[in-house]
Amino acid sequence: MATNPTSEQPSRPGAGSQVDAGLEKLSGELERIVFSGDESGYTVLRVHAPRQQDLVTVVGSLPGVQPGERLDMEGRWVNHPKYGLQFQVVRYTSLLPASSNAIKRYLSSRFVKGIGPVMAGRLVDLFGEDTLEVIESNPERLVEVEGIGPTRASSIEESWEAQKEVRNVMIFLQGHGVSSAYAIRIYRAYGHEAIGNVRNNPYRLAQDIRGIGFKTADRIAQDMGIDPHSPFRAQAAIEYTLSQLADQGHMYAPMEELISDCAQRVDIPEEILADAADSLKRLGRIIVDEDAVYLRALYIAERGVAEAIKALMEDPDSQRAIDAERAVAWAQKRVGLELTGRQAEAIQMAVSQKFSIVTGGPGTGKTTILRSVLLVLEALKLKVELAAPTGRAAKRMAEATGRGARTLHRLLDFRPGEGKFHHDQDNPLKADVVVVDETSMVDTVLMYHLLRAVPRDASVLLVGDVDQLPSVGPGSVLRDMLDSGTIPFVSLTDIFRQGDRSQIVEQAHRINQGSMPRWPRDLLSPSDFYVITADDPDKVADLVVDLCAVRIPRRFGFDPMREIQALCPMNRGSVGTSALNSRLQEILNPEGPAVTRFGRTFKTGDKVLQTVNDYDKDVFNGDLGWITELDLDAGTLSVTYDDKETSYDFSELDELMPAYAISVHRSQGSEYPAVVVPVTTQHYPLLQRNLLYTAVTRGRQLVALVGSSKALAIAVRNRSTLERHTGLKELLSG
Repeated sequence: MATNPTSEQPSRPGAGSQVDAGLEKLSGELERIVFSGDESGYTVLRVHAPRQQDLVTVVGSLPGVQPGERLDMEGRWVNHPKYGLQFQVVRYTSLLPASSNAIKRYLSSRFVKGIGPVMAGRLVDLFGEDTLEVIESNPERLVEVEGIGPTRASSIEESWEAQKEVRNVMIFLQGHGVSSAYAIRIYRAYGHEAIGNVRNNPYRLAQDIRGIGFKTADRIAQDMGIDPHSPFRAQAAIEYTLSQLADQGHMYAPMEELISDCAQRVDIPEEILADAADSLKRLGRIIVDEDAVYLRALYIAERGVAEAIKALMEDPDSQRAIDAERAVAWAQKRVGLELTGRQAEAIQMAVSQKFSIVTGGPGTGKTTILRSVLLVLEALKLKVELAAPTGRAAKRMAEATGRGARTLHRLLDFRPGEGKFHHDQDNPLKADVVVVDETSMVDTVLMYHLLRAVPRDASVLLVGDVDQLPSVGPGSVLRDMLDSGTIPFVSLTDIFRQGDRSQIVEQAHRINQGSMPRWPRDLLSPSDFYVITADDPDKVADLVVDLCAVRIPRRFGFDPMREIQALCPMNRGSVGTSALNSRLQEILNPEGPAVTRFGRTFKTGDKVLQTVNDYDKDVFNGDLGWITELDLDAGTLSVTYDDKETSYDFSELDELMPAYAISVHRSQGSEYPAVVVPVTTQHYPLLQRNLLYTAVTRGRQLVALVGSSKALAIAVRNRSTLERHTGLKELLSG
């Protein structure tokens, strides 16, 4: 039962004892709930605190609290620009009410089925301060109250037990350092088995709960006293290491490297890890193919891609009979351009082969070829589907071809409620030809789902720039297909897009060929490509911010919020995305309500980027949008993407990041009117030619590189890239 607030609690803002880096204490009785977000636990409360003249507004994640409860809280006093003084809770404990009036308010909130305000009054009138004890320990006495019979008494007992279970789960999880938002996710996933599941094997959380990775699960496990060398921990560590390697692009890990890498990450003896790998193999959670260790899903996807390509190319009944030379001549007249031999070869290949690839850099005529191929295919009355990996890439494809194009996820019709794509081998696409642009961005898993849905009698044309960065997800699909020597392809090298004397295109190709770019000395010289030199990283950061917010808008007229994009090789450091986002947000969008979650601050008007695939929301990694509404009371914000508005609970903001500055990897498939790219030796681990080339080719009208000549030279010379462990090339050629 609750006790009265003690005198040691603060009676006014700032009067409490300081705890945990400035946290203050506040205790009081919950008077009423102004708002409660079911998903996040974000709550706005009015609390009666001792020696406070008025009710205190309390905000934070306080799921499941009820009026009448005593709350012992730690947090900070903040002065909200719209709502005034508030106590922002970081952590709290709640106690059941003790006084009769508090108990009446507590039960009047209807959270216990069968008890409303009238019945709450009758219960308290009869049992007084012992009411909750009666419900908890002697529920058979409830029939003594007027209006409560055996059936209703049983319903009250069951509801009380259910609410108690939710409370116990929350208390248990928060007692082990799990935030309220994650505690709610865990309870929703496991229900009444939540405590048992977490106690038995907290490492399950890393597999089952979005946002909880191995490190968080490991911290919970260590807090619970689980043996650091337990089989559960070793197995989870193996899967964690494979997942980390997949995030770096690897499809598999050689066994010896996996065990060694894992041992260094988690400090578990290698012999225990080897046993854990054997156990995971027996359980079917990993696949070991000779020396290569795969996560099961990646193994299935890689082999599925190879098998689907072979099946398409080897189907003798669906080869298209066409006079390719005549088709090229006809298309040439229709587009009104004189095609080169390589372009004509590409068109012949695309209209006659079952599976083919066209690759080339900017300005090499990929769009001309694509238009020509589409004209021929449409003249043959064939149904063509156009798709790209991201919404922005699909939009560019549609604009370039004058035809409808969709993202691959929408083409395959992902069904959030079912957790799968609607189109697969049992329900293939209704298409004669599938054309995919920006194929360098497509990872192995997405390519697997696409090829499963392509009918056996259809054909596939992939278009992309193999010299760009590989996909963010695991695999090197486009590179492996080309290197296999088994798939027809044409590589375009001649530059045609020079009518406007684009220095962006010319310098991008110089970089790709290993030559230093040429540039004007300052922004006053007429050009669309600039390099501004500075050696000190802090000076580089200052220049990037100044260019994005002041100099480029003033000199060229670009909108700093919507038309200029900073692209960074790395996320960390003074010239990384995190630091630059904070600085640019402060300058470009300084006003308005803000919310900080997961170390990031969001405001109305911010440009934001979706960082994970969220099939329920139908938004995907790389989608760029704008925060159009932020409701602090409701604990939600709305983001408008190209064609829709999407709502996020504050607990889901780990899916978003401010996007004034984004990584070069995340920019793939997009073009921006103007880009600013810092290039410093601070970025040494990622100073690679394909990264610089990719960054430069994102700019449509203006590119400005900012940094040291040394760093730029390192990037241009460094043709080596992180070699990804993939098996697709061998599967296709074997």
